[in-house]
Amino acid sequence: MGRRPTGANGAPVNIVEVIKKETAPYCENIAVIDGGRRLTYAELLAEVDRVAEGLVRNGLKPCQRVALLAQDSADYIVFSLAALAAGGVIVPLSLVLSEQETEYILDDLDVNWVISEKARVGADGRPPLQIGRFFCVRRSAKDMLPDEYEKIDPAFIRFSSGTTGKSKGVLLSHQAIIERTDAADQALKITPQDKIIWVLAMSFHFVVTILLFLRRGACIGLCADDFPNSLINALKTVSPTFIYGSPFHYYLMANFPAFAADALKSVRMAVSTAMRLPGETAGIFKQKFGFELTQAYGIIEAGLPFVNAAGLPDKRMSVGKLLPDYQLKIDQPDDSGVGRVLIKGKGMFDAYFSPWQVREKVCVRGWFDTGDLGFIDSDGYLFIRGRAKEMINFCGMKIFPQEVEEVINCHPAVAESRVRAQAHLQYGELPIAEVVLKEGVAQDVATTDLRKHCYQRLSSYKVPKDFLIVRTIAKTASGKIKRLERQG
Repeated sequence: MGRRPTGANGAPVNIVEVIKKETAPYCENIAVIDGGRRLTYAELLAEVDRVAEGLVRNGLKPCQRVALLAQDSADYIVFSLAALAAGGVIVPLSLVLSEQETEYILDDLDVNWVISEKARVGADGRPPLQIGRFFCVRRSAKDMLPDEYEKIDPAFIRFSSGTTGKSKGVLLSHQAIIERTDAADQALKITPQDKIIWVLAMSFHFVVTILLFLRRGACIGLCADDFPNSLINALKTVSPTFIYGSPFHYYLMANFPAFAADALKSVRMAVSTAMRLPGETAGIFKQKFGFELTQAYGIIEAGLPFVNAAGLPDKRMSVGKLLPDYQLKIDQPDDSGVGRVLIKGKGMFDAYFSPWQVREKVCVRGWFDTGDLGFIDSDGYLFIRGRAKEMINFCGMKIFPQEVEEVINCHPAVAESRVRAQAHLQYGELPIAEVVLKEGVAQDVATTDLRKHCYQRLSSYKVPKDFLIVRTIAKTASGKIKRLERQG
């Protein structure tokens, strides 16, 4: 297989070459801090070149798919960039997947190579190639690929975790990555002076964020190990200007005394992503640290089209205004303005890998249907009400599980909850709540009080018709609540 060396405008199409060019003035800046290890941009890119040469020398060919199965670290970044620089297509896999799930994805995405921290036997029975602490093994791949695959100039395939429905491999080209990082930066405004605290899993968050931070010459401080102690130490030693985390991380910061009220005094922006930001978490964070969280709406097929950096309490639950490089349409809105959220713009995904579908076949007239339901307020802010597939239809009235869960989770006895639909002959669907109680809470007292709590805060038709106390609630590999199929 060949590879196009340049884009339509003659600029380098490989994202690693773009990073090299853009960070040339900042080669002595610290790129990554990983515990006691610090890499400048010069050192990072030298390691990338060394590993890339080793991969090519041992048989990695352009457009081959390279799965990365490892803990977050500086080496994770090095090997990801090296695979890209060598012409490979990175396929990040989460370590929380079972062995069976991992093997299924490797087969479904026809992976050619696996890079991991554990030795695996290759398809030919030969021992793996070891580079540093990583093992690289070759797999038997069919390589029965459509003509469009090579022409797309592929760089990245994410096997989406999907809260409902069948997961698909979302494929991005080098050009799409360049466009979507540029688009996101119009809101994030990353500079070489930024010091970023990173607490998320790179297997789910890499393209728009890590690659953008590297393009801008910023410093990335990793806090994957020994959490939350690593985060506490990083806040003291790094003096961060930017945090990229999930609502879970901000809940910990706001509620745990170990995080002092002045711990974020150097932070200019704290982005909350990966899942819906609960209003309670946003409120206690503002009360403790003195500034609003920035909620971001990320979609693997589209990038980061919305970032709410307004800092306005009354817009706290919005994902923000549309960024300049995107267009938005609310399709088939109801009387309250809630409809399906459709998006188009720069950096959109190029294809689904399995089964193969190019973007033009998926997006009607260029519009990508996110599967979310939402509305735009009079000031142009988008509010997400939930997933279209998750909406509960009670007597023709819409109930959004996330809205009800947020109310339930505000109760002091509740650790977490999941609201689902149960089919009903007369009413269509009933809202049913599964609730995990905090330790030591009596079950009978909690269910009675929960019902009263919900009636005080929700329209009566939205109150769950039954509260089921459960020990755990299943999550996807990315930490989102796993939604159930409709039950009769």
